[in-house]
Amino acid sequence: MRIWTPFFFRRIARLPSLLVPLLCSFGTRAQGPAPETAPPLFPGGGLVSYNSIFTTRGLMSESAGSIPPTARPTFSHEGDFNFTWGFHRNFELAILVPIVTNHFDSTDGPTVVGTGLGDTMVLVKYRFYRRDSPRGTTQASVTFGPKIPTGKTDLTDGSSSLLPASLQPGSGSTDFFLAANWTYTGLLNLKRLVADEDFHALMRTQGTQATNLGSDIESRFWLSYRPYESKNVAREWFIGLALTWLHSQDERIAGVNQNGSSGDVLLAGITTYFGVRPGMHVWVGMDWDVAHSSAAMFMPVRRHISFGITQQFRLHLW
Repeated sequence: MRIWTPFFFRRIARLPSLLVPLLCSFGTRAQGPAPETAPPLFPGGGLVSYNSIFTTRGLMSESAGSIPPTARPTFSHEGDFNFTWGFHRNFELAILVPIVTNHFDSTDGPTVVGTGLGDTMVLVKYRFYRRDSPRGTTQASVTFGPKIPTGKTDLTDGSSSLLPASLQPGSGSTDFFLAANWTYTGLLNLKRLVADEDFHALMRTQGTQATNLGSDIESRFWLSYRPYESKNVAREWFIGLALTWLHSQDERIAGVNQNGSSGDVLLAGITTYFGVRPGMHVWVGMDWDVAHSSAAMFMPVRRHISFGITQQFRLHLW
């Protein structure tokens, strides 16, 4: 979803494909496979990408020997398959299909594991601002679209009892995703220093088991530097620090607010990107909990690891 001027747009004529990211996403995910979130894919460009995401949460302080209805996975893996197409100048279309594996452990309750298809997202990005200067390029965009309830919602435990909605790969709800992104290149007049902000929200509705999982808000600030670039731009290296704030609202079950299931988390981490050949990049990102809320039913993210690979190509459908 992002290609930007100093590092990429000037190289379109020289490369068959360029670096691009995975779409902005809800929940607790590292940035996609590029340091910039605001620029869209260039017109006629396409990409396929895979992102493997591992999330560890703290144990719930109250379980009473059973799985609480608001329990979140203590460990989860999400494999995201992404297709993005730059269908017009300043516009792109992205489709994300996840495969989700959830684990839930507790000190005095059962342990459960389940895997299934997650909810699909269909997103459109529009870049509404771009300004070039001797320092670099400033860009801003919005991304929006639905999350479609394609995910599995019938996982059961060892006794064939249906797991809570919060432990299912899918939500059963049709939700709306909205993001605002800003990229500022040449920070402090350093050509290779980039400031990037990704602010997004997932606004949820009621889904399976009459449960509304609560809307999520995430703000991620990423400060990246490119210490290496080969002369033919086939190999590049980006590295930088990230600071992420996550906010989740209380869940609602059958219209009843589950007080204490909401909370805030502050994560700090590092992400690095490697260009292994023109149009192909791999990335690794890691984030750790530095502060979080302490509500009784809130399970904060403690550790988050993401790695993946992306391949870009030219795609002309008309």
